Amino acid sequence: MQMTRRAALGAGAATLALAAAGCQNDPPAGRLNELLTQLSTDILRESPERCTSLGVSEEQAGGRYVDRVSDNSKAGKARTKEITEAAIAGLNAINREQLEARDQVTYDVVKTSFENSLANLNFEAGGGATTPYTVTQLYGAYTQGPDFLDSRHPMTTRDEAEAYLSRLSGYARQLDQESAVIAEDAAAGVIPPDFALDGATAQLRQFASNAPAQTVLMQSLVRRLPDIAEIPEADRAGFVSRAETIVRDEVLPAYQRQIDAIAAVRPQAVHDAGCWRLPNGEEMYAVALRQRTTTNMTPDEIHNLGLELIAQLQSEMDAILRAQGLTSGTVAQRVTQVSRRPDQLYANTDAGREQLLRDLNAQCAAITARMPEVCGVLARAPLEIKRVPVFTEAGSPGGYYQRASIDGSRPGTYYINLRDTAEWPKFSLPTLSYHEGIPGHHWQGSIQQEAGELPFIRSALLGFGAYGEGWGLYSEQLADEMGVYADDPLGRLGYLQSATFRASRLVVDTGMHAKRWSREQAIQSMAEATGDQVSAVTTEIERYACWPGQACSYMVGKVAILRAREAARAAMGDRFDIKGFHDTVLTNGSVPLSVMESLVTQWSAAQAS
Repeated sequence: MQMTRRAALGAGAATLALAAAGCQNDPPAGRLNELLTQLSTDILRESPERCTSLGVSEEQAGGRYVDRVSDNSKAGKARTKEITEAAIAGLNAINREQLEARDQVTYDVVKTSFENSLANLNFEAGGGATTPYTVTQLYGAYTQGPDFLDSRHPMTTRDEAEAYLSRLSGYARQLDQESAVIAEDAAAGVIPPDFALDGATAQLRQFASNAPAQTVLMQSLVRRLPDIAEIPEADRAGFVSRAETIVRDEVLPAYQRQIDAIAAVRPQAVHDAGCWRLPNGEEMYAVALRQRTTTNMTPDEIHNLGLELIAQLQSEMDAILRAQGLTSGTVAQRVTQVSRRPDQLYANTDAGREQLLRDLNAQCAAITARMPEVCGVLARAPLEIKRVPVFTEAGSPGGYYQRASIDGSRPGTYYINLRDTAEWPKFSLPTLSYHEGIPGHHWQGSIQQEAGELPFIRSALLGFGAYGEGWGLYSEQLADEMGVYADDPLGRLGYLQSATFRASRLVVDTGMHAKRWSREQAIQSMAEATGDQVSAVTTEIERYACWPGQACSYMVGKVAILRAREAARAAMGDRFDIKGFHDTVLTNGSVPLSVMESLVTQWSAAQAS
């Protein structure tokens, strides 16, 4: 008998409740483990793309997933909320005090994650408080689907080629689901800012203007089919023809329907950037900040922290610039002068971009060789550095990272936006690599994923932005402390500029969403603080407008890690071990900042005794 997805979800939620309740004679640790295993399966069942990216087994994922895609409709979001509510109920049925210390940490981490998620999902528009819109220049199926199918969907067997065709149709369905949600959200008073809609429309039109054979969806299949030994050459044309039919008759029309759906709500869009203007916008931002920072810091506290840090960092930048003979103008103006020097620019050509990528790989290789100096536990997964796909680079951030698969079939990937190489002067690049690659996101994510003692739900599924982004930003300072800029003052200027950029994020995010700053006021504030290219700053500001609170997670997290480090150093004195500190922070995986600080306190106390 076949089971519908809704019935499967109901069964999963019921199983969660039963797993938590269990037999009252079962040990609490056993009940917790059973609950977390079932919860992991229910999460994965709702996200086939995530299953592919992680490389999990069908058993772990709750069934076959290679030919499925996520449900992006309101019903799909409702199922996620049901799982979240069932998870919290299941955890509440377990007596935390009867768990051992390590299991108590897991209990706290998982419960905090799902309580945050539920608070987020209680805002029904878009993806909740943290992503209040469904389609913008930054996110939506159109920004992720083509790259996922091209770079993550496996294509080594006939079955996987058939699954690719199924997912092509599924991708068209996702676009239509989101187009319907755009209209539903608009009826509830939730419409993205005009610039977000215009950016999305431009990228959708760019993709839809291609003939089917010119899309990455077709090119990926044509490129990879010859690698499938069990598909003879005579059969390849049939796969290509079927794919072309799907792209022509399903995918590209769905793109046009999404363009039309955006056009239908565009007259109602306003230019105000902040979420304060949305229904319950002030409460929405408070929830977003709590989830993104895992703290109760107020917008004013975060805003003022940013202003203080900008002043400190600009003082350090001023000293470097003066030593370089640059004394005239503001710090930002002088940084801009450096960024425009011919010796700091890559050619804005394919050859220039290739050279830039080679330089990034060399920087990552050099610091990887030195990581045993600061970490006892070393990451094993390889790192790949790639250009952001051309069809989404107009609205994508400057850089981002995607983890390696668990099964080792795909490396971790650090993406850099190369739409204009002038946005990446040479002195700015090392610190980006240390943040996105090593010792930043790739190092942290790989160690977490490879940590054998963490439950799967913690090692692979749950994460806290303030921890992850805080570690990424801390890694930039760690590289400086390792002496990578000893003979490179401009490289250190780039590091300080990056830190100023993250401090400025605290100011502009709270400025737009709490203090009702305009988009233009935020752009001016960040450009004056950092000296970055206005085009790059504009992309960032438009990102923060659509992602409330996310920009605050970086610096708030870094400050907490530094606070924990200095507290441990004070407690341990000469016995403080930087390797032990880093191993404690990294091997316990992504946790709320308060849990991270508690774990470090326990480690330092144990070492000092």
